Amino acid sequence: MQIKCLIFDFDGTLVDTRKTIVASKQETMRRLQLPVLDEETCASTIGLSARGSFEKLYPSLSEDRIKECIVLSRKLFEEMKEEIPPVLFPGVRETLRSLYEAGYRLTIASSRNSVSLKEFLQKMEIEAYFTYVLGGDDTAKLKPDPEPVLKTLEVFGYQPEEVLVVGDMPMDIAMGKGAQVKTCGVTYGNASRETLEEAGADYLIDEVNALCSLLNA
Repeated sequence: MQIKCLIFDFDGTLVDTRKTIVASKQETMRRLQLPVLDEETCASTIGLSARGSFEKLYPSLSEDRIKECIVLSRKLFEEMKEEIPPVLFPGVRETLRSLYEAGYRLTIASSRNSVSLKEFLQKMEIEAYFTYVLGGDDTAKLKPDPEPVLKTLEVFGYQPEEVLVVGDMPMDIAMGKGAQVKTCGVTYGNASRETLEEAGADYLIDEVNALCSLLNA
């Protein structure tokens, strides 16, 4: 492979935020007297922006109610991340260090707002490995649109064949494919192997440290 740059998703790929996100969404539903949806349904929207997730979960909600959901869920997530702290997936820090030291450029394209994203990177002590970080408020369009990948290509002057998108959800794969770059689905996140295969992932890995051998193949 002639990959020079890896574009990582954040939630479900580098960090396990599932329990925190689901708990904050379900508590939002309770407080706003909405039907409380099950864990799998809530988790299926991980990777979307707060707006995108509630619009998908409740397509008939008014704009005002969507805004209520966004504000309250973000507030609850900030509270719950202390009670249910997100953690790095096994092997993430070591893999990032190996890739960084091998000379790969590491970047992030996430739908999480940039303030929250950068706070997590700093707190988890992996910020130094990334030279470019795009949060959900850094591009006009979010995944599955290819804009975050296209913006990264433009900033660094990479050709599509030099870039690999790594993510756990079909929207990550669609974002990469839309920019004509290679994609790698991780099966330990929030989507199944079958779902990632159906999305058209070029590669699949069951643990993050398999990236190193994949790139050396």
